[in-house]
Amino acid sequence: MYRVSWFITLWTCCAPPLLFVGLLGRQMGLRVGLQMAQAVNCSQWGTPSDKGLFEDGDVIFGGLFSLHYSPPDKGHHFTQLPDNRPCTGLQNLPLQYIYAMVFALEEINHSSTLLPGLKLGYHIHDSCALPAWALQAALSLVGGDTSTCKTAAGYEEEIRQKRGDQPVPLIIGGSSSITAQILSRILGTLSVPLVSYTASCPCLSDKRQYPNFFRTMASDIYQARAIAQLAINNKWTWIGAVIANNDYGHMAVKVFQEGIQGRGVCLAFIETLQRENIERDARRAAITIQASTAKVILIFTWYTDVMELFLQLAKINVTDRQFLASEAWSTSVDLLQNAVSHKVASGVLGVAIRSSAVPGFENYVRNLNPSLRPGDEFLREFWEKEFGCSPVETPLSSNNKSSQDRSLHKASLPTCKGTETLEGVHNLFTDTSQLRVTYNVYLAVYAAAHALHSLLSCPDRDSPPGNNISICSFPKQIKPFELMQHLSKVNFTTPQGEQFYFQGADITAKYDLVNWQSTPERQLKLVLIGRVDGFDIHLNESAIEWSTGSDQVPVSVCTESCPPGTRMANRKGEPICCFDCIPCADGEISNRTGSAYCERCPPEFWSNSERTACIPRELDFLSFNETLGITLTAVAVSGATVTTAVFVVFLRYRQTPVVRANNSELSFLLLLSLKLCFLCALVFIGRPSVWSCRFQQAAFGISFVLCVSCLQVKTIVVLAAFRSARPGAEALMRWFGPGQQRGSVCFFTCLQVIICIIWLSLSPPTPKPDLDIPGLRVTLKCAMASVVGFSLVLGYIGLLGCTSLLLAFLARKLPDNFNEAKLITFSMLIFCAVWVAFVPAYVSSPGKYAVAVEIFAILASSYGLLCCIFAPKVFIILLRPEKNTKKHLMAR
Repeated sequence: MYRVSWFITLWTCCAPPLLFVGLLGRQMGLRVGLQMAQAVNCSQWGTPSDKGLFEDGDVIFGGLFSLHYSPPDKGHHFTQLPDNRPCTGLQNLPLQYIYAMVFALEEINHSSTLLPGLKLGYHIHDSCALPAWALQAALSLVGGDTSTCKTAAGYEEEIRQKRGDQPVPLIIGGSSSITAQILSRILGTLSVPLVSYTASCPCLSDKRQYPNFFRTMASDIYQARAIAQLAINNKWTWIGAVIANNDYGHMAVKVFQEGIQGRGVCLAFIETLQRENIERDARRAAITIQASTAKVILIFTWYTDVMELFLQLAKINVTDRQFLASEAWSTSVDLLQNAVSHKVASGVLGVAIRSSAVPGFENYVRNLNPSLRPGDEFLREFWEKEFGCSPVETPLSSNNKSSQDRSLHKASLPTCKGTETLEGVHNLFTDTSQLRVTYNVYLAVYAAAHALHSLLSCPDRDSPPGNNISICSFPKQIKPFELMQHLSKVNFTTPQGEQFYFQGADITAKYDLVNWQSTPERQLKLVLIGRVDGFDIHLNESAIEWSTGSDQVPVSVCTESCPPGTRMANRKGEPICCFDCIPCADGEISNRTGSAYCERCPPEFWSNSERTACIPRELDFLSFNETLGITLTAVAVSGATVTTAVFVVFLRYRQTPVVRANNSELSFLLLLSLKLCFLCALVFIGRPSVWSCRFQQAAFGISFVLCVSCLQVKTIVVLAAFRSARPGAEALMRWFGPGQQRGSVCFFTCLQVIICIIWLSLSPPTPKPDLDIPGLRVTLKCAMASVVGFSLVLGYIGLLGCTSLLLAFLARKLPDNFNEAKLITFSMLIFCAVWVAFVPAYVSSPGKYAVAVEIFAILASSYGLLCCIFAPKVFIILLRPEKNTKKHLMAR
């Protein structure tokens, strides 16, 4: 409940109160004014014995209730000790709490199982909603009336003497947490237990600081966490908070923040309300709410503060917010009946003190009558306020000390007819449809009674308190600290069938979840939509009417949730609830809303265009149907055709000197190998298979070795022919005749065949998708399982090519009109340049383009050899036949 951070300064001129004021100052750290501590003559420190409701009994329970509430007069600070002036402003609901205590005590007195044969009495005082008044009344209850001034040294002795004269061993009260803290610390020195029905500060759960404190009201921790859970369940990630600027508000929002930590919920703002500056603070909070994008507003403060906040919101026409209410205002009748609330706060979702029925209590309240309760000043005052007349005096009531005051007041009111009843009265006092705090008071009385029953029961009986146990102890020997020990161990079943026990100072948290719903009469009504049991929430979502006026849950976010295919990226310097939505990268997906990161697809899959799903990657390869494949095929076929044509020309003119020069047989073999080189390029086009992967590399390696071997042998023949022309070197050509030439070509080629056989037998290339290349289309290529084998094939071709280039370079200046060594030199330069450029191009080319690079290298080197070696010869044969003579070829 609402608590005010009181600054207690107890002004007094008597020593008796100074003893307890000093204790208050030491234990709570509160400043106390002691300016008149040395006064010799002093006035009386309050005489509250005639300002309450009393009933004698074997054991007396004390009660403190904030029946009246009125702001202090100007110049009379509310922290001052009470004087003889009466407290005004009767409140109907606290009056119901008082009679709930009386009803429970009378019910226990008529019980045959609980405290049989023992009568419980009560001394109930009005604390006027002021901690100082509550403190004065509590000291009066535990120590008796202090009608004369006492010295500080003798005050404790008087209390001990008074306690022998039926002191109150237990007090039910402490209507606010700050009041409960003050009373608990003061009464703790006397070991008098205090049972509060509304104090909810989590700090009061500390038994080391408040060993004598108990409560039938749940700690605020539970309601704050329940509201946090509601925010999480409804996906409200951007919430504003308006709190009371005191321990109640700050503690609640702290617990709320702990509950939402790590759950994706953020506070957009926190506005505080101060009672002394409520209009200004409420206006500031209303402007903040209007400016914020948060559509859900959490409010932890007293209902009077909320009323002012709603008024300020109505002035600036803010009517579309969803409010979350604490128990301090969620069931406020004043707010529900306010027209401004209907405009601003329809659909409020709140936590309320649990309600429970008390059988017989409604009839008890309806049958109350001052004529039947002489001396009941509280009921008499209510009667005068409700019916506007003065109840008929009775002999018992006229003997009361305050009869003179009543006589003065009676003169201004007519005398009641005596027929007035509460049967037709409808107000907070007579409304028993939802007993909340009232039920807490009822439970407090029963807890105290069961503790007393346990204390007074026979020690040799171990039956539970519910059984008929005889009372053995003498009631006047009750010691408060013994009653406190038994109170901490109570465990009983209430008349409503509820199991009740204390967990330290607390009870099991139970709340109602309520909803403010509109009626056809354009008013608000309170509807029960669920319950909170500890940290568990049971909610009927279909019964909720939201601020939108429908069953559609309001949306309150800083940034809309990122759609599938994107991820959240936090904004620098802003809360985690405010973010940007970044599209997932290629190969990554997010298939749900509000994803914090993107997931990478498996290697065999790739992200679709929306980045929401992984789809199988499409196989891609260099095919005959695409432009690149058609182009390369056309070039390869053209090369093979041109080679065939040259072969036909050479065959037709095989007897001419140009063809016969330098071993025509090697020329025909060279043309055949070039044709194979052009055709082997076609093997690289199309879908790779197991056999195509093996055959393409073998065909490529063997064809080029055959080609280069022919060129090397032709170069050696040129060198040998010119060397044999020197004196004494005639036998050189005999060692390198046609047979040796054919054998050399066969030998060089067989070495490549052996390398290919070993390579393809041990670790052949296999068709495999190239998953390392990003993209939806993945290239199916012949993966080299053994790089060594492929390197040997290329290396051997390179070795033969370099050797041929070197030999041809040495023979380029031999004295002949037609020196074939020059043509071989140019052809091998082109050949080596192509394959030197091939290696880095092949390695760096992605996917199927690596295959295209290899095909291009094969075709380019083949065309280079064909053109450089055979084009000049074909030109002479076909276009310059006059030069196709032995004389011309031998001329220098």
